[in-house]
Amino acid sequence: MWAASAVVLIASGATWAAYRTVTDGLTTSDALDAARRHAPRHLDSSVNLLLIGLDSRKDMDGNDLPKEFVQDQLHAGSSEIGYYNTNTLILMHIPAGGGKVTAFSVPRDDYVETLYGDGTSQGHHKIKEAYSFGYTKAHDALSAEGVKGPELEHRSREAGREATLTTVQRFLGVPVDHFAEVNLLGFYDIAKVLQPVEVCLRHPVRDRYSGADFPAGPQKLDPKQALAFVRQRHGLDGGDLDRTRRQQAFLASVTHRLKSRGVFDDLGKLRELFDVVKKDLVLDSSWDVLDFARRAPDLTSGHVEFHTLPVSGFATRGGESVNLVDPERIRRTVAELTGGASPSPEPSTSAGAKPPATRKKDAQPSPGAPAASGTGGTSDASDTPVTAGGVPCVD
Repeated sequence: MWAASAVVLIASGATWAAYRTVTDGLTTSDALDAARRHAPRHLDSSVNLLLIGLDSRKDMDGNDLPKEFVQDQLHAGSSEIGYYNTNTLILMHIPAGGGKVTAFSVPRDDYVETLYGDGTSQGHHKIKEAYSFGYTKAHDALSAEGVKGPELEHRSREAGREATLTTVQRFLGVPVDHFAEVNLLGFYDIAKVLQPVEVCLRHPVRDRYSGADFPAGPQKLDPKQALAFVRQRHGLDGGDLDRTRRQQAFLASVTHRLKSRGVFDDLGKLRELFDVVKKDLVLDSSWDVLDFARRAPDLTSGHVEFHTLPVSGFATRGGESVNLVDPERIRRTVAELTGGASPSPEPSTSAGAKPPATRKKDAQPSPGAPAASGTGGTSDASDTPVTAGGVPCVD
């Protein structure tokens, strides 16, 4: 009994030490504590992970990233562009007992009721703006109280995360159990560690706004090219909706590369990856990274299917192009693909608007002009899912 106890203690200590070597210095968040108070109930022991891509040109303390780096490497304009919008929102549903993982991309310009972390309404906005409204409200209040510097930035971002989590849960009708947030610099650093990242395009593309300039077919990208690949929307028939599929394809390729390099099975390689990205990555404080890494190989062998949630049409709200969505249809789609219960009836469209069936492809914008959010394409973005386990070809 003494010997068995000693083995258990040693094993526990080794596991804890391994966990600390990977996660030491990682930024964690308690934003889920607030979001859980307004979360839909769980129907089983499945797990929902929300991946958040923050379109911010600032570091964790609120300092501007170097201008030369942002313009030359990120090809992303000034630090004033993007603010604190979440340009990528992907919910990954891991079923109870394992099996196929279903991921849902939420188009960033979906026009929905956004919420603060306490569940109160922000009004109807693009879903990507829930974070920025939460951040700004907290920033103003905390500044008035005399909070300054990094503490002001950290607490304001926490409010932004709470708003995003609460909004996504309400919109999709499912709870969020864990989340990961990464900014543009973090994406660049991940691509730098894993370069070259393999992707495949069905058609050649050239876009001076994002810097994308690629031939058709399979190719290997450096970090600068990888960022251009996932950020391009000009010149694509589906505009932002095609960009969403690019993001899905990139994730599929990255997880395939991580598995092929044995990162999930090698603590040293996992630590090297986290050492590079931890300054730009935020995880919820309850996420057991090592446990997820042990299960990750099962999630990267073609067992993940990415879907883009449907858009009902396009319109202009407040002078900006938005995606009109049917919240009831969204929740029904998520429930059907995850085996959940059907949602209760909701208003049929965003803010009661009746959407058009389709919208013709817009002309290319003049230099310096922003692109419409739903540039081109059909009104339903859920047609062809992207499957992980290799290098899928996309437009």
